[in-house]
Amino acid sequence: MNSMQKMSRRSFVVTAAAAGGGLALGLDIPLGGPNVARALDGSPEINAWVVVKPDDTVVIRVARSEMGQGTLTGLCQLVAEELECDWSKVTWEYPTPGQSVARNRVWSDFGTGGSRGIRGSHEYVRQGGAVAREMLKQAAADQWKVPVSELTVANSVIRHQASNRSTTYGKVADAAAKLAAPDPKSIKLKDPKDWKIAGKPVARLDILDMITGKQVYGADIRLPGMLTASIKECPVFGGKIKSFDAAKVTGMPGVKRVLQVGATGVAVVADTWSQANAALEALPIVWDEGENAKVSSDSIAAWLKAGLDAEQAFVGNQNGDIKAAMTGATKKVEAVYAYPYLNHAPMEPMNATALYTADKCEVWVPTQNGESSFAAAMAASGLPAAKCEVHKIHLGGGFGRRIFQDYVHQAVNIAKQIPGTPVKLMWSREEDMTHGRYHPVMQCKLVGAFDKDNELTGLHMRLSGQSILASVNPSILAQEKGRDPAVFQGVAESGEHAFGYTIPNFLVDHSMRNPHVPPGFWRGVNVNQNCIFLECFMDELAHAAGKDALEFRRKLMSKHPRNLAVLNAVAERINWGKPAPQGVHRGLAHMKSYNGYAAAAAEISVTGGNKIKIHRIVGATDCTYAVNPAQIDRQVAGSFVYGLSALFYQECTVENGRIVQTNFDTYNSMRIAEMPKVESIVMPSGGDGPWGGVGEPTICVAAPAVLNAYFRATGQRIRSFPLKNHNIQMA
Repeated sequence: MNSMQKMSRRSFVVTAAAAGGGLALGLDIPLGGPNVARALDGSPEINAWVVVKPDDTVVIRVARSEMGQGTLTGLCQLVAEELECDWSKVTWEYPTPGQSVARNRVWSDFGTGGSRGIRGSHEYVRQGGAVAREMLKQAAADQWKVPVSELTVANSVIRHQASNRSTTYGKVADAAAKLAAPDPKSIKLKDPKDWKIAGKPVARLDILDMITGKQVYGADIRLPGMLTASIKECPVFGGKIKSFDAAKVTGMPGVKRVLQVGATGVAVVADTWSQANAALEALPIVWDEGENAKVSSDSIAAWLKAGLDAEQAFVGNQNGDIKAAMTGATKKVEAVYAYPYLNHAPMEPMNATALYTADKCEVWVPTQNGESSFAAAMAASGLPAAKCEVHKIHLGGGFGRRIFQDYVHQAVNIAKQIPGTPVKLMWSREEDMTHGRYHPVMQCKLVGAFDKDNELTGLHMRLSGQSILASVNPSILAQEKGRDPAVFQGVAESGEHAFGYTIPNFLVDHSMRNPHVPPGFWRGVNVNQNCIFLECFMDELAHAAGKDALEFRRKLMSKHPRNLAVLNAVAERINWGKPAPQGVHRGLAHMKSYNGYAAAAAEISVTGGNKIKIHRIVGATDCTYAVNPAQIDRQVAGSFVYGLSALFYQECTVENGRIVQTNFDTYNSMRIAEMPKVESIVMPSGGDGPWGGVGEPTICVAAPAVLNAYFRATGQRIRSFPLKNHNIQMA
């Protein structure tokens, strides 16, 4: 686009509190107007979401990031549904954060995380499509001098039945773009039961480029005169540079510069990345590792263990009198679980390309939040918003890691030291693995109380471990009097992560322990461990009571119908209650998170006591509305891969203050041959409530379902992970 309003300074406020520098901005979404903005090819913009070309091609703008989850296609479906355009002629483009800020943040939120890509923007993107539709209809009505109410639209064709006239969107687009936009609140959005494009399993808009190799990722960026950089930061978090001897490598092939990056990093800039990385490996660097070099996984575990019985703890959810329930219990059941640090480990390491001059800073970056990257570019360059721009690129995996903007800060810092030359910063795999933002480490002590009638009367769940928000957004903790509400995902009192049982006396609290290893939002975040802790312990309680695991849960779930519905669905599909095949054992689990309801049931067999074969796993999800059922099906399967890989193989350990696992040889993932048959049940319940997420709610239920089946097969409870540490393997 080449027609933009001037940025309102008061509408642009940068806060450094959120992950690496997010944006806190007022929401004002102009949906059209008399000043015609145009795409680069001259095609008129109907509004911020829709460009219509003369050949009836519709370009839909997508602000959220695409990292394989299908959000891009889903958002286009929602816009196209209200627009009533020809889906076969729909394409897409990313707007830039700089354009958005210059237009009073017209595209709203650029962030993709927390399973919010669709559920957090569905209403206003549908309004964008609906407003564009009405403007196109109005342009045709004005041309024909007929009431707009007499017009109908379908597949980008506008018809006036009374006069037997028709036209296409492309022919009236220019006139439509000049009209004032109607109030979006005056336009009734479609009832989902009438959807023709949304709600259907259409093919992804970006799939052809992916499978033909045309899709551009950050590592593919090439700019004229570009140099490439490799970087090392102090291997101990919190350490810094003491010294380095640049003279030792400046004569190596291709090397252009050796640069200090902040207080903690050193980069080599060269003609190619292999030259830069080879020189970096040969560069003598002396680190000041500090006191954190004394920290180990053992010392962290001991600290967390002490928290399980500490007096002070932050309450996340409570009802009744848990002390009285424990004191009056006829029988108590107790267990302690532990969950390790985990790496995001996307296939594409962190990278960003930056070009800095005194008048402009541009960044090309695979990012989960274009606005946060924009803020990082501003902060690192020292330039105002009007002189910065970020070009968002498809991500080669994100899983929460690319919410953080450390690599953008680094890229701009390097480019600023070589003004006028584009520099692509590429992390090595080892740098990516040892400088992540890790899934927080956590332990949990659970105690259940039964009365004389063998009924569960109390449950105390004590969490001890790390707070993500204490690291990335401590202002929330200040508002919460020191408590991190995100720790209680899946076991919270209410909201999108509400507890799915009713127990007379219940308490979940958190003894906060924050080691120096930086935590981050790992796909699914805290429901991953909380679901294992809770759903495996619910099986332990059912076993102690001599009751069926499903019936035990059902009795506690009468006030949680959507939780119960997904649990019943997987139980029915897996034939729970009927004899399993010889040697096959079943387990199940459920949880609500991100306003999505998910459950899983697994069938496994065990040979030799330690070799697990997962024959099939059924997953059910209720996300309120299913925009693309086929993509939801893939998300269920993909999330199960992620959750089961962590269960069997993955952990990050700490020695001498640093992460030990530096590559995929020590941080493994499931292989195709190990993948079970996945059967997904997509069961959107509809209604007026908030839409639920998909990619993260489903990840947490696979592991406890398998663990509960393993107990039935062997009589052995596993309470610390990964399973490889217990010599348990995938068959």
